[in-house]
Amino acid sequence: AEAESVSSDMFDEIVMADERFHGEGYQEGYAEGSQVGVIEGRRYGSLHGAKMGSEIGCYLGFALTWQCLLQKCTDEKNSKKRRALDTLVGMIQKFPYEDPTYDKLQEDLEKIRGKFKQVCSMLNIQSDFRISTERSSLTF
Repeated sequence: AEAESVSSDMFDEIVMADERFHGEGYQEGYAEGSQVGVIEGRRYGSLHGAKMGSEIGCYLGFALTWQCLLQKCTDEKNSKKRRALDTLVGMIQKFPYEDPTYDKLQEDLEKIRGKFKQVCSMLNIQSDFRISTERSSLTF
């Protein structure tokens, strides 16, 4: 009877060892996956945040430059251009750069892009702004 008890205990240990190792492996894999996920998420967020910041920064520089160029032009045609530029600058200044959880981030970015294209059209300038993903250069 004692031999049966010993072999039964060994069998239980073997079965339990499989479950234990499976559980430990799962925990280790989960911890490692979580860490890698955070690193990848941070890298992805930094890359896309930098692209968005570069794009919006270019729009702002463009708008401020044209505001200066049109400052002394007081006719009605240029007044409309200046108002559109003022609107674009205002939209950019209200954009919540510091809040990555802002739920209308993409929607507001699309509105800024649309206003930029409208301003470019008013100024007779091509608006094919792109940020190259392969190189860190901006093209207009």
